[in-house]
Amino acid sequence: MKEFVKTMLAVIAAFLVMRLLGLLFLFLMLGSASLSSGKTVLPRQGVLDIDMAQFTLAEQTQEETFSPSLSLGGFSVSAPTVGLWDAVQAINQAAADPSIQYILLRPDAASGGVASLEEFRAALTEFRKSGKAVVAWTESPGNGSYYLASAADKIYMSSYHGGTYQMLGLSSQMTFLKDLLDKVGVNVQLIRHGKYKSAGEMFIKNEPSPENREQYQVMVNSLWKTISSATAEARGISEEDFNALIDGLKLVYPEDFLKAGLVDELLDHEGIVEKLCTLAQVEKVEGLHLVPLADYVAAKVMNLGGKENVAILFADGEIVEGKEKTEIAADRFVAEIDKLRKDKTVKSVVLRVNSPGGSVTAAEKIRAALKLLMEEKPVVASYANYAASGGYWISAGAQKIYSDATCLTGSIGVFSMIPEVSKVTDKVGVNLVSISSNKHGDMFSLMRPFDAEELAYMQAGVEDIYDNFVNLVAEGRSMEKQQVDDIAQGRVWAGTDAIGIGLVDEIGTLSEAVEYAASLAGYVSKGDYHVVCYPKPQSSMEQLMTMFGSQKEAPSILSGTPFEAFGKTLRDLKENEPSKVYARLPYNITIR
Repeated sequence: MKEFVKTMLAVIAAFLVMRLLGLLFLFLMLGSASLSSGKTVLPRQGVLDIDMAQFTLAEQTQEETFSPSLSLGGFSVSAPTVGLWDAVQAINQAAADPSIQYILLRPDAASGGVASLEEFRAALTEFRKSGKAVVAWTESPGNGSYYLASAADKIYMSSYHGGTYQMLGLSSQMTFLKDLLDKVGVNVQLIRHGKYKSAGEMFIKNEPSPENREQYQVMVNSLWKTISSATAEARGISEEDFNALIDGLKLVYPEDFLKAGLVDELLDHEGIVEKLCTLAQVEKVEGLHLVPLADYVAAKVMNLGGKENVAILFADGEIVEGKEKTEIAADRFVAEIDKLRKDKTVKSVVLRVNSPGGSVTAAEKIRAALKLLMEEKPVVASYANYAASGGYWISAGAQKIYSDATCLTGSIGVFSMIPEVSKVTDKVGVNLVSISSNKHGDMFSLMRPFDAEELAYMQAGVEDIYDNFVNLVAEGRSMEKQQVDDIAQGRVWAGTDAIGIGLVDEIGTLSEAVEYAASLAGYVSKGDYHVVCYPKPQSSMEQLMTMFGSQKEAPSILSGTPFEAFGKTLRDLKENEPSKVYARLPYNITIR
């Protein structure tokens, strides 16, 4: 027994020492990163290397991000996160930079939503107008990566067989859990307004309602139309022929891509290196200097601000209450809005929305603060991957709304979802007795279903909030209330469809929104103003302190499965008041 205790103590001591050493190593890395900040050295002449597998494309640039793992004493360093705005500015600067010869685009494993890729692709297309080339090299093209590659002057593909080719068109999966919940005895009570408001439907049905199926089909078709038409045009083939290749599963081998005109040449590794050297006008690979995009951003893109500024306010994530530094926390976000309102150097604001919505209470706090800001300064909205439900709630009053063609927006509807588990207690042999002072005192105990009066009470609250939602959209968009109601009902629209029904004003990028906001402030040229970004992203040290200060939940068995959204929803319901009303997409809609 004594030896066992000694062994256990030794193991524990070793574990603690390893964690301490890992943390020490992490702090040393942080110190090194801070010392080297802003001192990225670029070659006198090189190729801008945009390898999509080597960075994460997001809304805002972050310093090195950390995540829990078994390495480094409990944390690992992830790939750099490059913000879309900074990435686009870097590409624009590279077009005029004599030290950049051309762009090498390696699109495989591209991250970011469809709308983010749409804007990134537009920047590559604009770069080509400088007379410099964009050259793409792909080994395993998929929907998103090939869409990016099609912006290049030339597309080269690996001649090796065995790549994973997933150009199959877009797809979105819906998960329905009613049978599972029935088996375990959970009854989800869904109160909503909007025949297309499908949030919660996964818990009460075994298949989508006709309205839900319709909106998903229209939405997926609209997004694919944007991708397929742009891709086909770029490659000089008809959209019909391009879709025939996809539908007929004709793209099996590299030779199929070449025959169809989707790539310009098949090369092995030596072949692509030789091609890149020729384009860079160097004889040996040692003379070929590749400049990673993240390094170029660090060296060239600076948002210092000045006496005259246009601000981009990033509303990125789910809308929640509180002051957390993650998601769009209402109290923290309102403080940022007030800061912009009082800042005399900021002359106009672009509200960049990338949100599926969330808490109605939080969304209304933010909208009210933005309304005060709009009374003093022009505010233009720019929509990214999502600007739906609560995301639309906060931005409907903007002076002009720009949207990416593939953005998912609208979803003007609200819902409340309250599970009750009386059958679970019956199954396990637990009898719960409530003692209340009034008739409905235990209404939100989750231990019994609502009665008719309680359902009517909840429905009345949802109807009132929906009515407010429709009214604020009608006021913000200068539309009649009935006109808004006709296109609302919780329906999600792609940006290309939203423009035709008045939900957005123009299909355009974040850069175009910034230029318009600058014009509203009276600026004529880009040299007249600086662009500043809010909120400021967390530094590496702040990320680390947040991780230490917050209790991380244990990994869920549902993680990485279609049921992950189910687990998150149940956690949200447990952590929030059961009576809470949401203006949110059903869950983050993933288009594959």
